[in-house]
Amino acid sequence: MARVPGPPPLDGLRRQIERHRRGKAASEGGHFVRETFCLERQAARDKAREWFDLWPKAAYWTEVESWRMLDGDRIEFTMRRLPSAD
Repeated sequence: MARVPGPPPLDGLRRQIERHRRGKAASEGGHFVRETFCLERQAARDKAREWFDLWPKAAYWTEVESWRMLDGDRIEFTMRRLPSAD
């Protein structure tokens, strides 16, 4: 007697959908390029200035996205900019 197949197992499909959603969520952090630094105070200022010089705010929407002071006069900060000025 032939066995009538039931619906196909959906575990593989569920895993694939979840992987796609995780990847999409990570990329939807915007279309910005972000880089996080942890530097001494003066080096942090220099690095931020370097970003603003290389990628001007008016064209790339460059900004210090977040920052915090750490022990030892160190600053942890994230710079954000558009990947191109188009």
